[in-house]
Amino acid sequence: MADIVSPEIRSRMMRGIRGKDTKPELVIRSGLHALGFRYRLHVRVLPGKPDLVFPGRKAVIFVHGCFWHGHDCHLFKWPKTRRAFWHKKITTNRRNDEKHIAALREQDWRILVVWECALKGKTRLAPGRPVQQAARWLNGRALHKEILGHGVKR
Repeated sequence: MADIVSPEIRSRMMRGIRGKDTKPELVIRSGLHALGFRYRLHVRVLPGKPDLVFPGRKAVIFVHGCFWHGHDCHLFKWPKTRRAFWHKKITTNRRNDEKHIAALREQDWRILVVWECALKGKTRLAPGRPVQQAARWLNGRALHKEILGHGVKR
């Protein structure tokens, strides 16, 4: 299937996709900040540069885009063009995610992954619910948790 836009326009569109300060990330950040949580952003010395780092709680939060991290939900579909490129890219992203989580666990960090489908699309949770779940996790003792959209199985 051919792309419906020119390569130049597609390139400009892809350049506009952010790696940090995404809408889902800002929802989680602003919600947790409003609840009194303070954190550091994108700490480079930690494996995977977590989106939010809570040093005093030895906890990190990743906010993953379902497409870029190959999540098994309605927001992810394998692209029909440049299949080999996308398969390699997304498979590598998944492998890196696993590697980063393992390295963080080795360093005794607690890890929360918030998936984009929990915040948008047909499986999204009620407004504010992902932030409440993240706050509950931060105040708890669980080592690893994922926040997913309704009906998304892990």
